[in-house]
Amino acid sequence: MEIVEVQFKAQRKEFFKNARDLYLKTGNYCIVQADRGEDMGVIISIAQVSKGEVEADMKEVLRHATDKDAEHLDEMRELEEEATETCQKKVDEHTLPMKLVDVEYQYDGNKITFYFTSDGRIDFRELVRDLAGVFRTRIDLRQIGVRDEARRFDGMGMCGRRLCCATFLKDFEPVTLKMAKDQNLPLTPSKISGACGRLMCCLAYELDHYKKLSKDVPKVGSKVTCFGGEHRIDKIDFITPAVILSDAEGNQIHVLMEDFREELGKVAGPQQESKQRKFGRDRRRKPRDDRQGEGEGDA
Repeated sequence: MEIVEVQFKAQRKEFFKNARDLYLKTGNYCIVQADRGEDMGVIISIAQVSKGEVEADMKEVLRHATDKDAEHLDEMRELEEEATETCQKKVDEHTLPMKLVDVEYQYDGNKITFYFTSDGRIDFRELVRDLAGVFRTRIDLRQIGVRDEARRFDGMGMCGRRLCCATFLKDFEPVTLKMAKDQNLPLTPSKISGACGRLMCCLAYELDHYKKLSKDVPKVGSKVTCFGGEHRIDKIDFITPAVILSDAEGNQIHVLMEDFREELGKVAGPQQESKQRKFGRDRRRKPRDDRQGEGEGDA
């Protein structure tokens, strides 16, 4: 059986089963089952699975979308602008500490979803009753985070491209400040924050590559013995990739990462052998000390 991933407004995605064996293609629009009705979206992926992997209550694709369906969906999108104004007025009347982000009509008009952000929990029962009285349909108020807000608004990132969350990014992965540190990026908030105000999702894209490059390489500021003397690691250039070293007199040298690792290996070899010889001498010396101690004790 086919499992179909369908995308709706603002990157909202859901999975449906193709129980009717329709001929489906990615990029085409279809009508699917929804809460108490039907919804319309575009197919973005299709996967073949066994029937045992399909949940019994999974909704299904009903039919292909027609030009008339597309026109009807456009009409629903126009109604969303009016619904936004109406909801914002009601929010102001109830003086609720919430920010209305977006409104989404279900294709058949049987449900309207209002997306909002807030710093805490809100009692919006009175607001729901007012909205239901105005629109005469099912009302769903859904609180979202700042990243989801950026996804629904869309926009351009500092890279000059559309926001990742509004294009190809399906799920939000945890992003930490350590990821920026591991890549030697400036920790200025304006440089590493996205449109949502949180750390940019792209900080995680190349992290594994940076970790691989910096493996077994001492941290910046460390002192190492190589190239005939003691040097300090001033910077690690991950783009080249290379290491910038400075000696006691402040002279800098630019060494390719591959050559630097090879040099560290040459230095570490003799040092390791020296440690092993010293360890062997200590082990041979220890029994004699023990026997001497026992003799003193007997006396």
